[in-house]
Amino acid sequence: MKILGLDLGDVHTGVAVSDPLGITCQPLETIPTARLDQELPKVLKDHQIKEVVVGYPKTLRGTESKQTEKIVEHCKELEQQYPQCTWTLWDERLTSKQANSIQRTNKKSKKPKDKLKIHSIAAALILESYLEYKKFHNTL
Repeated sequence: MKILGLDLGDVHTGVAVSDPLGITCQPLETIPTARLDQELPKVLKDHQIKEVVVGYPKTLRGTESKQTEKIVEHCKELEQQYPQCTWTLWDERLTSKQANSIQRTNKKSKKPKDKLKIHSIAAALILESYLEYKKFHNTL
């Protein structure tokens, strides 16, 4: 079963997907958040997703912010829209910074569309962390 990773944002949402065994994952695409309602059903169906991991943006101190509250609310809405999936909030601290660093090392990424990849890379980092947790806790 594949697992989907989402890095929800106000403007863009990064999407990543695991392999069927939950061993690896890869960035999939970046979707304008305003179009998520139109795009997500297709992604869920095409990849036969039954579990979704959503980045949970805590502060570095581990507390919640206004952005955290917005993401939690958005995740609850998605969970109600797609009850066939299990929804999990997962700590995403520093994933955007890591994604920026990864994207900067790619010297070919000068185009504006390449900058959008940062969101899907962040989603993959969130998902990768979740998969590692599941492996070490034998829950895959």
